[in-house]
Amino acid sequence: MKKSDSRKPDSPSHVTGARTKPPGDWRAELLSRIRTVIEQADAEMTEEPKWRKPSNGMAGVPVWSHSGIVCTGETYKNAVKMTFAKGADLEDPAGLFNSSLEGNVRRAIDFHEGDTLDEKALKALVRAAVALNKSSTRS
Repeated sequence: MKKSDSRKPDSPSHVTGARTKPPGDWRAELLSRIRTVIEQADAEMTEEPKWRKPSNGMAGVPVWSHSGIVCTGETYKNAVKMTFAKGADLEDPAGLFNSSLEGNVRRAIDFHEGDTLDEKALKALVRAAVALNKSSTRS
């Protein structure tokens, strides 16, 4: 499998960043910061837009993958939601997960305006999700 280079101007992940931002407000800024943390956590992560629909301006939802979907980033009126595809199987020592806690598979983090982004804990969670994906593909 060919490794994508998200730093190339014409790569899908580079283009996605410009397309999936909500209008210039706190949500756009936070989603941009989340994107940077994800890229710092895993240089081989790819990003692509999925699930284009009128409610997201046909821009789609950014989906980050490495050996499978790691997480998504959706913007809502009052929140930015990061959903981890296999979040129920991840250790969360910093207690970042605060949404979708009742499910058997996914877990999410809802960020609201003014919330602090714990970059160190988020990087650790992203790295754990990538490691889980990699271990699942070896089975």
